[in-house]
Amino acid sequence: MSKLGTLGARLHHGEVGYDFVKNRKIWYGVSILITILAIVGLAVRGLHMGIEFQGGAVFTTPKNMSVSVSTAEEYAEEASGHDAIVQKLGDGSLRIQVAGIDTGTSDKIKDTLAEDLEVNAEQINAELVGPSWGEQIANKAWQGLAIFMILVVIYLAIAFEWRMAVAAFVALIHDITITVGIYALVGFEVTPGTVIGLLTILGYSLYDTVVVFDSLKEQTKDITKQTRWTYSEIANRSINSTLVRSINTTVVALLPVAGLLFIGGGVLGAGMLNDISLSLFVGLAAGAYSSIFIATPLVADLKELEPGMKSLRKRVLAKRAQGADPGDPQMATVAAGDHGDDPGDDDGAAAVVGPRQAAARNRGRGRPSGRRR
Repeated sequence: MSKLGTLGARLHHGEVGYDFVKNRKIWYGVSILITILAIVGLAVRGLHMGIEFQGGAVFTTPKNMSVSVSTAEEYAEEASGHDAIVQKLGDGSLRIQVAGIDTGTSDKIKDTLAEDLEVNAEQINAELVGPSWGEQIANKAWQGLAIFMILVVIYLAIAFEWRMAVAAFVALIHDITITVGIYALVGFEVTPGTVIGLLTILGYSLYDTVVVFDSLKEQTKDITKQTRWTYSEIANRSINSTLVRSINTTVVALLPVAGLLFIGGGVLGAGMLNDISLSLFVGLAAGAYSSIFIATPLVADLKELEPGMKSLRKRVLAKRAQGADPGDPQMATVAAGDHGDDPGDDDGAAAVVGPRQAAARNRGRGRPSGRRR
Protein backbone atom coordinates (compact mmCIF):
# COMPACT_ATOMS: atom_id res chain seq x y z
CA MET A 1 0.00 0.00 0.00
CA SER A 2 1.29 3.46 -0.85
CA LYS A 3 2.21 5.96 1.84
CA LEU A 4 -0.80 8.11 0.93
CA GLY A 5 -3.08 5.08 1.13
CA THR A 6 -1.62 4.15 4.52
CA LEU A 7 -2.12 7.71 5.72
CA GLY A 8 -5.71 7.64 4.49
CA ALA A 9 -6.39 4.42 6.42
CA ARG A 10 -4.82 5.83 9.58
CA LEU A 11 -6.83 9.03 9.24
CA HIS A 12 -10.01 7.03 8.71
CA HIS A 13 -9.42 4.96 11.83
CA GLY A 14 -8.46 7.98 13.90
CA GLU A 15 -4.88 6.86 14.54
CA VAL A 16 -3.59 10.23 13.32
CA GLY A 17 -5.33 13.51 12.63
CA TYR A 18 -5.29 17.27 12.76
CA ASP A 19 -7.68 19.27 14.92
CA PHE A 20 -9.40 21.40 12.28
CA VAL A 21 -12.34 22.30 14.50
CA LYS A 22 -10.19 23.45 17.41
CA ASN A 23 -8.34 25.90 15.15
CA ARG A 24 -11.49 27.07 13.39
CA LYS A 25 -11.00 30.71 14.44
CA ILE A 26 -7.78 30.79 12.42
CA TRP A 27 -9.56 29.46 9.32
CA TYR A 28 -12.47 31.84 9.83
CA GLY A 29 -10.01 34.72 10.02
CA VAL A 30 -8.18 33.62 6.87
CA SER A 31 -11.45 33.26 4.98
CA ILE A 32 -12.73 36.65 6.14
CA LEU A 33 -9.46 38.29 5.08
CA ILE A 34 -9.54 36.67 1.61
CA THR A 35 -13.20 37.56 1.20
CA ILE A 36 -12.56 41.20 2.13
CA LEU A 37 -9.70 41.39 -0.38
CA ALA A 38 -11.96 39.91 -3.05
CA ILE A 39 -14.73 42.41 -2.31
CA VAL A 40 -12.27 45.33 -2.32
CA GLY A 41 -10.83 44.16 -5.64
CA LEU A 42 -14.32 43.87 -7.05
CA ALA A 43 -15.26 47.35 -5.83
CA VAL A 44 -12.04 49.04 -6.97
CA ARG A 45 -11.34 47.33 -10.29
CA GLY A 46 -14.74 45.95 -11.16
CA LEU A 47 -15.43 43.14 -13.59
CA HIS A 48 -14.15 43.33 -17.14
CA MET A 49 -17.36 42.44 -18.94
CA GLY A 50 -17.05 40.78 -22.32
CA ILE A 51 -18.57 42.01 -25.52
CA GLU A 52 -21.49 39.63 -25.08
CA PHE A 53 -22.69 41.74 -22.15
CA GLN A 54 -21.82 45.17 -23.55
CA GLY A 55 -22.60 44.76 -27.23
CA GLY A 56 -20.21 45.58 -30.08
CA ALA A 57 -18.34 43.84 -32.87
CA VAL A 58 -15.87 40.98 -33.19
CA PHE A 59 -13.39 41.02 -36.09
CA THR A 60 -11.48 37.88 -37.03
CA THR A 61 -8.49 38.21 -39.36
CA PRO A 62 -7.04 35.59 -41.72
CA LYS A 63 -4.63 32.94 -40.42
CA ASN A 64 -0.93 33.39 -39.76
CA MET A 65 -0.92 37.14 -39.24
CA SER A 66 2.54 38.63 -38.73
CA VAL A 67 1.17 41.64 -36.84
CA SER A 68 1.68 41.56 -33.08
CA VAL A 69 -1.19 41.75 -30.61
CA SER A 70 -0.13 45.16 -29.28
CA THR A 71 0.11 46.63 -32.79
CA ALA A 72 -3.31 45.26 -33.78
CA GLU A 73 -4.75 46.68 -30.57
CA GLU A 74 -3.43 50.16 -31.46
CA TYR A 75 -4.90 49.88 -34.97
CA ALA A 76 -8.30 48.85 -33.62
CA GLU A 77 -8.44 51.62 -31.01
CA GLU A 78 -7.46 54.27 -33.57
CA ALA A 79 -10.04 53.02 -36.06
CA SER A 80 -12.91 52.75 -33.55
CA GLY A 81 -12.16 55.34 -30.88
CA HIS A 82 -12.98 52.69 -28.27
CA ASP A 83 -10.94 50.32 -26.16
CA ALA A 84 -10.19 47.10 -27.99
CA ILE A 85 -9.27 43.59 -26.88
CA VAL A 86 -7.05 41.55 -29.19
CA GLN A 87 -6.34 37.84 -28.82
CA LYS A 88 -4.05 35.75 -30.98
CA LEU A 89 -5.63 32.40 -31.73
CA GLY A 90 -3.88 29.07 -32.21
CA ASP A 91 -3.92 29.28 -36.01
CA GLY A 92 -2.23 32.70 -35.99
CA SER A 93 -5.36 34.71 -36.68
CA LEU A 94 -6.36 37.71 -34.55
CA ARG A 95 -9.65 38.13 -32.72
CA ILE A 96 -10.38 41.82 -32.22
CA GLN A 97 -13.23 42.90 -29.94
CA VAL A 98 -14.57 46.45 -29.91
CA ALA A 99 -17.48 47.25 -27.58
CA GLY A 100 -20.23 49.85 -28.04
CA ILE A 101 -20.40 50.20 -31.83
CA ASP A 102 -23.26 49.76 -34.33
CA THR A 103 -23.49 48.26 -37.82
CA GLY A 104 -22.46 51.41 -39.73
CA THR A 105 -19.44 52.00 -37.53
CA SER A 106 -18.50 48.33 -37.79
CA ASP A 107 -18.18 48.52 -41.58
CA LYS A 108 -15.91 51.56 -41.37
CA ILE A 109 -13.69 49.94 -38.75
CA LYS A 110 -13.44 46.80 -40.85
CA ASP A 111 -12.22 48.76 -43.87
CA THR A 112 -9.71 50.72 -41.79
CA LEU A 113 -8.38 47.55 -40.16
CA ALA A 114 -7.97 45.93 -43.58
CA GLU A 115 -5.77 48.82 -44.70
CA ASP A 116 -3.69 48.86 -41.52
CA LEU A 117 -3.23 45.08 -41.46
CA GLU A 118 -2.60 44.99 -45.23
CA VAL A 119 -5.25 42.37 -45.97
CA ASN A 120 -8.38 42.29 -48.11
CA ALA A 121 -11.47 43.58 -46.28
CA GLU A 122 -13.41 40.52 -47.41
CA GLN A 123 -10.93 38.31 -45.54
CA ILE A 124 -11.89 39.91 -42.21
CA ASN A 125 -14.97 38.34 -40.66
CA ALA A 126 -17.14 40.79 -38.67
CA GLU A 127 -19.83 39.74 -36.18
CA LEU A 128 -22.14 42.13 -34.34
CA VAL A 129 -23.34 41.31 -30.84
CA GLY A 130 -26.26 43.11 -29.23
CA PRO A 131 -26.15 43.98 -25.52
CA SER A 132 -29.67 42.64 -25.02
CA TRP A 133 -28.44 39.09 -25.64
CA GLY A 134 -25.79 39.39 -22.95
CA GLU A 135 -28.31 40.92 -20.58
CA GLN A 136 -30.60 37.94 -21.08
CA ILE A 137 -27.72 35.57 -20.32
CA ALA A 138 -26.88 37.47 -17.14
CA ASN A 139 -30.51 37.46 -15.98
CA LYS A 140 -30.88 33.74 -16.66
CA ALA A 141 -27.64 33.08 -14.81
CA TRP A 142 -28.84 34.99 -11.74
CA GLN A 143 -32.15 33.16 -11.85
CA GLY A 144 -30.38 29.82 -12.14
CA LEU A 145 -28.09 30.69 -9.24
CA ALA A 146 -31.01 31.72 -7.01
CA ILE A 147 -32.99 28.56 -7.83
CA PHE A 148 -29.91 26.42 -7.24
CA MET A 149 -29.27 27.97 -3.83
CA ILE A 150 -32.89 27.50 -2.74
CA LEU A 151 -32.98 23.86 -3.85
CA VAL A 152 -29.63 23.11 -2.18
CA VAL A 153 -30.74 24.57 1.14
CA ILE A 154 -34.03 22.66 1.03
CA TYR A 155 -32.35 19.39 0.10
CA LEU A 156 -29.64 19.61 2.77
CA ALA A 157 -32.19 20.61 5.40
CA ILE A 158 -34.25 17.51 4.58
CA ALA A 159 -31.39 15.05 4.02
CA PHE A 160 -29.32 16.26 6.97
CA GLU A 161 -30.51 19.22 9.07
CA TRP A 162 -30.94 22.98 8.79
CA ARG A 163 -27.59 23.73 10.44
CA MET A 164 -25.75 21.83 7.74
CA ALA A 165 -27.84 23.61 5.11
CA VAL A 166 -26.82 26.98 6.56
CA ALA A 167 -23.14 25.97 6.71
CA ALA A 168 -23.19 24.75 3.10
CA PHE A 169 -24.89 27.98 1.98
CA VAL A 170 -22.21 30.07 3.71
CA ALA A 171 -19.49 27.96 2.06
CA LEU A 172 -21.05 28.49 -1.38
CA ILE A 173 -21.24 32.26 -0.91
CA HIS A 174 -17.62 32.16 0.25
CA ASP A 175 -16.51 30.28 -2.89
CA ILE A 176 -18.43 32.49 -5.33
CA THR A 177 -17.20 35.71 -3.71
CA ILE A 178 -13.56 34.63 -3.86
CA THR A 179 -13.87 33.48 -7.49
CA VAL A 180 -15.52 36.70 -8.65
CA GLY A 181 -13.03 38.80 -6.67
CA ILE A 182 -10.06 37.05 -8.27
CA TYR A 183 -11.61 37.68 -11.68
CA ALA A 184 -11.69 41.38 -10.86
CA LEU A 185 -8.10 41.41 -9.58
CA VAL A 186 -6.68 39.41 -12.50
CA GLY A 187 -8.67 41.38 -15.07
CA PHE A 188 -9.86 38.41 -17.10
CA GLU A 189 -12.79 39.04 -19.35
CA VAL A 190 -16.21 37.90 -18.11
CA THR A 191 -17.96 35.96 -20.87
CA PRO A 192 -20.81 33.44 -21.00
CA GLY A 193 -18.11 30.81 -20.42
CA THR A 194 -17.35 32.48 -17.10
CA VAL A 195 -20.99 32.24 -16.11
CA ILE A 196 -21.01 28.55 -17.04
CA GLY A 197 -17.87 28.01 -14.98
CA LEU A 198 -19.35 29.76 -11.94
CA LEU A 199 -22.49 27.67 -12.07
CA THR A 200 -20.42 24.50 -12.53
CA ILE A 201 -18.19 25.03 -9.50
CA LEU A 202 -21.20 25.15 -7.21
CA GLY A 203 -21.72 21.43 -7.67
CA TYR A 204 -18.03 20.68 -7.12
CA SER A 205 -18.03 22.90 -4.05
CA LEU A 206 -20.92 20.96 -2.53
CA TYR A 207 -19.48 17.54 -3.32
CA ASP A 208 -16.78 17.44 -0.63
CA THR A 209 -19.06 19.22 1.84
CA VAL A 210 -21.82 16.62 1.46
CA VAL A 211 -19.30 13.77 1.81
CA VAL A 212 -18.11 15.14 5.16
CA PHE A 213 -21.69 15.85 6.28
CA ASP A 214 -22.72 12.28 5.47
CA SER A 215 -19.86 10.90 7.54
CA LEU A 216 -20.74 13.27 10.37
CA LYS A 217 -24.38 12.25 10.29
CA GLU A 218 -23.48 8.57 10.56
CA GLN A 219 -21.02 9.08 13.41
CA THR A 220 -23.32 11.26 15.51
CA LYS A 221 -26.23 8.82 15.74
CA ASP A 222 -27.26 8.51 19.39
CA ILE A 223 -24.42 10.81 20.32
CA THR A 224 -26.07 11.84 23.60
CA LYS A 225 -26.08 8.22 24.82
CA GLN A 226 -22.32 8.19 25.25
CA THR A 227 -19.90 10.27 27.27
CA ARG A 228 -16.71 9.71 25.33
CA TRP A 229 -16.76 12.36 22.58
CA THR A 230 -18.22 15.81 22.12
CA TYR A 231 -19.93 16.81 18.88
CA SER A 232 -16.96 18.96 17.85
CA GLU A 233 -14.55 16.06 18.30
CA ILE A 234 -16.67 13.76 16.16
CA ALA A 235 -16.96 16.51 13.54
CA ASN A 236 -13.18 16.74 13.50
CA ARG A 237 -12.92 12.97 13.06
CA SER A 238 -15.31 13.19 10.11
CA ILE A 239 -13.06 15.73 8.42
CA ASN A 240 -9.95 13.63 8.98
CA SER A 241 -11.60 10.39 7.84
CA THR A 242 -12.54 11.95 4.47
CA LEU A 243 -9.49 14.21 4.13
CA VAL A 244 -7.43 12.08 1.74
CA ARG A 245 -10.49 11.41 -0.40
CA SER A 246 -11.19 15.13 -0.66
CA ILE A 247 -7.58 15.87 -1.57
CA ASN A 248 -7.50 13.14 -4.22
CA THR A 249 -10.73 14.18 -5.92
CA THR A 250 -9.74 17.86 -5.87
CA VAL A 251 -6.28 17.24 -7.33
CA VAL A 252 -7.67 14.98 -10.06
CA ALA A 253 -10.25 17.63 -10.96
CA LEU A 254 -7.72 20.47 -10.89
CA LEU A 255 -5.16 18.83 -13.20
CA PRO A 256 -7.14 19.06 -16.47
CA VAL A 257 -8.46 22.51 -15.53
CA ALA A 258 -4.89 23.67 -14.86
CA GLY A 259 -3.94 22.31 -18.27
CA LEU A 260 -6.64 24.45 -19.87
CA LEU A 261 -5.66 27.54 -17.90
CA PHE A 262 -1.87 27.49 -17.93
CA ILE A 263 -1.08 25.51 -21.08
CA GLY A 264 -4.09 26.09 -23.30
CA GLY A 265 -4.64 29.70 -22.28
CA GLY A 266 -1.06 30.72 -21.49
CA VAL A 267 1.41 28.74 -23.57
CA LEU A 268 -0.72 28.05 -26.64
CA GLY A 269 -2.42 31.43 -26.55
CA ALA A 270 -5.99 30.14 -26.65
CA GLY A 271 -7.32 33.11 -24.73
CA MET A 272 -10.94 32.04 -25.01
CA LEU A 273 -10.17 29.15 -22.64
CA ASN A 274 -9.17 31.52 -19.85
CA ASP A 275 -12.69 32.68 -19.04
CA ILE A 276 -14.06 29.27 -18.08
CA SER A 277 -10.84 27.64 -16.86
CA LEU A 278 -10.01 30.37 -14.33
CA SER A 279 -13.46 30.19 -12.74
CA LEU A 280 -13.22 26.40 -12.55
CA PHE A 281 -9.69 26.41 -11.14
CA VAL A 282 -10.36 28.99 -8.42
CA GLY A 283 -13.78 27.57 -7.63
CA LEU A 284 -12.53 23.99 -7.22
CA ALA A 285 -9.71 25.07 -4.91
CA ALA A 286 -11.98 27.34 -2.87
CA GLY A 287 -14.63 24.61 -2.66
CA ALA A 288 -12.17 22.06 -1.27
CA TYR A 289 -10.94 24.62 1.25
CA SER A 290 -14.41 25.66 2.41
CA SER A 291 -15.66 22.09 2.90
CA ILE A 292 -12.79 21.35 5.30
CA PHE A 293 -12.12 24.66 7.01
CA ILE A 294 -15.49 26.45 6.89
CA ALA A 295 -18.57 24.26 6.48
CA THR A 296 -17.93 21.49 9.02
CA PRO A 297 -16.43 23.69 11.78
CA LEU A 298 -19.43 26.02 11.34
CA VAL A 299 -21.81 23.07 11.79
CA ALA A 300 -19.95 22.14 14.98
CA ASP A 301 -20.29 25.70 16.29
CA LEU A 302 -24.03 25.74 15.59
CA LYS A 303 -24.59 22.30 17.13
CA GLU A 304 -22.62 23.13 20.26
CA LEU A 305 -25.18 25.88 20.97
CA GLU A 306 -27.90 23.27 21.53
CA PRO A 307 -28.75 22.50 25.18
CA GLY A 308 -28.30 18.78 24.55
CA MET A 309 -24.80 19.26 23.12
CA LYS A 310 -23.87 21.61 25.97
CA SER A 311 -24.97 18.98 28.46
CA LEU A 312 -23.03 16.31 26.58
CA ARG A 313 -19.88 18.42 26.63
CA LYS A 314 -20.19 18.87 30.40
CA ARG A 315 -20.59 15.12 30.94
CA VAL A 316 -17.65 14.30 28.67
CA LEU A 317 -15.36 16.81 30.38
CA ALA A 318 -16.52 15.68 33.82
CA LYS A 319 -15.76 12.05 32.99
CA ARG A 320 -12.32 12.97 31.71
CA ALA A 321 -11.64 15.01 34.81
CA GLN A 322 -12.20 11.88 36.91
CA GLY A 323 -9.07 10.33 35.41
CA ALA A 324 -6.63 9.51 38.18
CA ASP A 325 -3.48 10.28 36.24
CA PRO A 326 -3.14 12.68 33.25
CA GLY A 327 -0.43 10.36 31.95
CA ASP A 328 -2.77 7.39 31.99
CA PRO A 329 -2.65 5.67 28.57
CA GLN A 330 -6.43 5.56 28.58
CA MET A 331 -6.55 9.36 28.83
CA ALA A 332 -4.01 9.60 26.03
CA THR A 333 -6.56 8.21 23.58
CA VAL A 334 -8.56 11.44 23.93
CA ALA A 335 -5.75 13.31 22.23
CA ALA A 336 -4.82 10.54 19.80
CA GLY A 337 -8.38 10.00 18.60
CA ASP A 338 -10.59 6.94 18.33
CA HIS A 339 -9.20 3.81 16.70
CA GLY A 340 -12.17 2.66 14.70
CA ASP A 341 -14.64 2.24 17.59
CA ASP A 342 -18.21 3.44 17.15
CA PRO A 343 -18.52 7.00 18.52
CA GLY A 344 -21.99 6.12 19.72
CA ASP A 345 -20.66 3.26 21.80
CA ASP A 346 -21.34 3.90 25.42
CA ASP A 347 -18.49 1.68 26.36
CA GLY A 348 -15.71 4.25 26.95
CA ALA A 349 -13.05 1.56 26.63
CA ALA A 350 -9.78 2.86 25.30
CA ALA A 351 -8.21 1.69 22.09
CA VAL A 352 -4.83 1.42 23.73
CA VAL A 353 -4.02 -0.94 26.54
CA GLY A 354 -5.00 0.50 29.90
CA PRO A 355 -3.39 -0.42 33.23
CA ARG A 356 -5.92 -3.15 34.05
CA GLN A 357 -5.79 -4.60 30.59
CA ALA A 358 -2.00 -4.61 30.64
CA ALA A 359 -1.97 -6.37 34.00
CA ALA A 360 -4.42 -8.98 32.76
CA ARG A 361 -2.35 -9.63 29.68
CA ASN A 362 0.88 -9.89 31.69
CA ARG A 363 -0.51 -12.54 34.00
CA GLY A 364 1.29 -15.80 33.53
CA ARG A 365 3.83 -14.25 31.17
CA GLY A 366 7.00 -16.31 31.25
CA ARG A 367 5.12 -19.51 32.11
CA PRO A 368 4.56 -22.03 29.31
CA SER A 369 0.89 -22.62 30.08
CA GLY A 370 0.10 -19.15 31.35
CA ARG A 371 -1.69 -20.75 34.31
CA ARG A 372 -1.08 -19.90 37.91
CA ARG A 373 0.85 -22.40 39.96
